[in-house]
Amino acid sequence: MAPEDKKPKGKPPAKAAKKEKPPAVEDKPFAEFVEQHYIPALKEALGKQGLDDLELSFAKQKVAASLGENGDCAQVIGRWMNGRRQFNIYFPAEDIKGPRAFSCFEGSSQPSTLEPFLIDERKIDLDLLVFYVVQRLNGQKWLGPN
Repeated sequence: MAPEDKKPKGKPPAKAAKKEKPPAVEDKPFAEFVEQHYIPALKEALGKQGLDDLELSFAKQKVAASLGENGDCAQVIGRWMNGRRQFNIYFPAEDIKGPRAFSCFEGSSQPSTLEPFLIDERKIDLDLLVFYVVQRLNGQKWLGPN
């Protein structure tokens, strides 16, 4: 081997610096995540299920008295069929990783059950939050021709 073929031993060349990934949408402030990501994704997913007249809103308001809860709570509220069907997703801690609950009702009644919402999941992300609502409303037989 010729001396010029030998490369000096030492540190290997430095790798190009990795580009930092933008923060996950789930890491954004709660209100920003809900308004800019969750509501549009939920509207799109439910629109694909045929809910063209769906109205989604985000508000901090009292939990229905029929549920026996007091106090204001951040909620995503979905209404369609001229308000005859409604679901609420509750975020009492204003954090998608905190406690969550779900209720739904039809007609002029009020919700009678506050259901736990994704309590067994370790990692909560946008897709899972959307999927659960679609799954739950489908289980209620409110989506498509069941």
